[in-house]
Amino acid sequence: MDTSFDKKNLKKALLQQQNEINDYTIYKALALFQKDENNKKIFEKIAKEEKSHYDFWVKITKKQLHAQNLIVWWYVFLVKIFGTSFTLKSLEKRESGAEEFYKELFEIYPESKKIYEQETQHELELIDMLNDKKLLYAGAIVLGMNDALVELTGTLSGIAFAFDKSLVVGLTGLIMGIAASLSMAGSAYFEAKENPSEEINPLVYSLYTGVSYILTTAILVVPFFIFDSIIEALILMFVCAFLAIVSYNFYISVAKDLSFIKRVLQMSAITFGVAIISFLIGYLVKYYFGIEI
Repeated sequence: MDTSFDKKNLKKALLQQQNEINDYTIYKALALFQKDENNKKIFEKIAKEEKSHYDFWVKITKKQLHAQNLIVWWYVFLVKIFGTSFTLKSLEKRESGAEEFYKELFEIYPESKKIYEQETQHELELIDMLNDKKLLYAGAIVLGMNDALVELTGTLSGIAFAFDKSLVVGLTGLIMGIAASLSMAGSAYFEAKENPSEEINPLVYSLYTGVSYILTTAILVVPFFIFDSIIEALILMFVCAFLAIVSYNFYISVAKDLSFIKRVLQMSAITFGVAIISFLIGYLVKYYFGIEI
């Protein structure tokens, strides 16, 4: 072993070794929980590769490490909440610095080239082959969320100046949101029934749509129950809408390898464009008809 490597990079090598044994244990745990045979085989394959990466570092550091159970169970928990694609791609992408470290070792340890190739491409390709139930219903979530954002920000902006009372605006938005969520859930159910898929349950699809709509509604109307000032409530509503857009698009851009900035800009332009137009209509209604509640 190169002694200069020991002195300069031992700490970095041990960190990478720890990551590899953590990842191996995470994939092994996920394989045990899998009912889908395809997913089980993929997890086992990636786990085997991660173990070989760990063994590579053992030869260099001459040390044995144990998986950090808190980190392992944290990622298992995230898979249950956010799905496999988002969680595992986040897990793999955090290793970008490690990939550069492997490149530095090509001449000293030729085996590192194979590991580098697995880290950069092969494992992400395997993750793309997983059957991710939560990602299958991403379309239902965006359907409910996007409709709620566009309709509610527009409606609340439009009636804010016509009604001129925050509580009335909030209650009106909440009632409309609940009604619209039920309507959207019903439409989503029939849409799924009209386009049958073995992987998508129409009832579950409709529930994802309805729940995402009502949760987005709740986020948007809360400011009107907090502030008496219409302006303050509208500003916080727009902030909440933007944060919802950023959060969802961060999730979907990681899970599906899509452009985060482009999606945020598109969704924001539609949402806030409709809101501004509705705001102007509401202002004109109040100005010309003198409606105040």
